[in-house]
Amino acid sequence: MRDAVGSFVGWPSDLIFPDAETPTRPTHKVGKGISRRIESVASQKEVPGRKLKSAAKDIPTTSGTKSQIMMRLEKMVDESDIMHGAIRSIDFDEGVFGAAHFEIIAKEDMQQLFEHDELGIAVIHTYIWYMYVTLMRGTELCNRFNFIAASRINATLITKNPTSVKNDLVDRFMEADDKTTPSLYFLPFNSGNGGHWVLVAMDLSRLIVYYLDSLSGDWSKYQSMKKTVDAAIIKFRSKKNYRNRKDITWVRVQCPQQNNSVDCGFFVLRFMRDIIALNRIDIPKMYFEEYKSYSRAHLDEMKDELCQFIVDQRII
Repeated sequence: MRDAVGSFVGWPSDLIFPDAETPTRPTHKVGKGISRRIESVASQKEVPGRKLKSAAKDIPTTSGTKSQIMMRLEKMVDESDIMHGAIRSIDFDEGVFGAAHFEIIAKEDMQQLFEHDELGIAVIHTYIWYMYVTLMRGTELCNRFNFIAASRINATLITKNPTSVKNDLVDRFMEADDKTTPSLYFLPFNSGNGGHWVLVAMDLSRLIVYYLDSLSGDWSKYQSMKKTVDAAIIKFRSKKNYRNRKDITWVRVQCPQQNNSVDCGFFVLRFMRDIIALNRIDIPKMYFEEYKSYSRAHLDEMKDELCQFIVDQRII
């Protein structure tokens, strides 16, 4: 379906919104996919945790069944040209990944939500964008939490060119100004070729890396990833003339565990959501008392949040 990029796609008249801004995007070489700059309609003044709670109250959901908002979005997709191979190309706020970023949404990406299937990079990134807009943008949380694009740092790329990946990580670290408060860099890491998702959260000031895996095991399964992350942190601190007072400490967090073969992406997103909502830079080794385990309802809540965001922002 992504082969449709660069082709002319008819746009149904009933899905045209005259008040929506549709600027050109000369910096991205992705052909003529439909692009729409999205601006948040959420208040910048609300307390971050309150935003999530107030949004969740408006979304009726029952574990194992599709909510009203998901059924509404599914109907919109069914009636759109996406079902016939069209795509949507959307621009993210530059603050999400520290630089201009766009994402392509196609039929299979939407079906991952509707069918509760394994998540790909497009859905992972779009939910990260949702968290940035809903929880962080315009608040001090932008100085506390940072995201690294999974499309830039993953097992496949590390195997091909570890030096390039290390330098990309250093560049991402360098994009942030010197900060007076500690911060976390979130890396949703994929084991390669649509494989398992884990979360790596890096505290550069205290030289701590938190590893959250919804399956048993630790970072020793991904030695090349650990080596690349360690090398990037050391190079970053050297470029900043920071003294390395101690070795980098990796902490295996005893986080909630999945009970099937498809939930790892949902769990990684939920880990980030919880950490940001609680505004916690330090992640307890036994995880947060409030979220010792995740039910299907916890994951359905995130899907409904993303469905509502997609509808509100007129992505489809």
